[in-house]
Amino acid sequence: MLEPGGQLWVWRHPRAQEAAGRCIGRTDIGIDRRRAKRLAHRIRRAARLRGLPRRVLTSPLLRCAAVGQWLQRWGWRHERLPALLEMDFGRWDGLPWSQIPRKEVDAWCAEFLHHRPGGGETLHELFARVAAWQAPAAPVVIVAHAGWMLARRWLACAQPLPVRADQWPVVPRHGECWTLPTMVALPPGASSAGGIA
Repeated sequence: MLEPGGQLWVWRHPRAQEAAGRCIGRTDIGIDRRRAKRLAHRIRRAARLRGLPRRVLTSPLLRCAAVGQWLQRWGWRHERLPALLEMDFGRWDGLPWSQIPRKEVDAWCAEFLHHRPGGGETLHELFARVAAWQAPAAPVVIVAHAGWMLARRWLACAQPLPVRADQWPVVPRHGECWTLPTMVALPPGASSAGGIA
């Protein structure tokens, strides 16, 4: 989905290998080289058509960085930024969802914004991390994760943070591009320390 007025051109990484049915956040799983190269071609073509800089920022995780590596081979500047990482699911990360106790998933859904799934990062912390990241001079080309993209777009809408799991929107498709604003902030009443004032 391309949103007018955005200056961050953000592509979701290609589908990772062996991700189906698993809780994947910070788990660094492989990616098909052909899929990475195809997305890199699409990004290069879009940059050429729209006059975007030949610089790409990616999450350090392979499913994003592999696309940046292709672009780097073609003369682009590639930077890996930890600020673009996916949400950290702690001990859940990499496990099949079927192996995560239902009561733990229910506990997360019951306190969706502030619970630490698997002892990892809360959704509120993800929002705070996304809000704290200052984009370099626009426009910017990024390859990132679904959670990061959804948090950035949510913040751009300046609406209260989601407190229920059923409020979380549908994730972008693999390889989908969104344009998002360079500046976002936590909504009024949401402290960066975690917790709603």
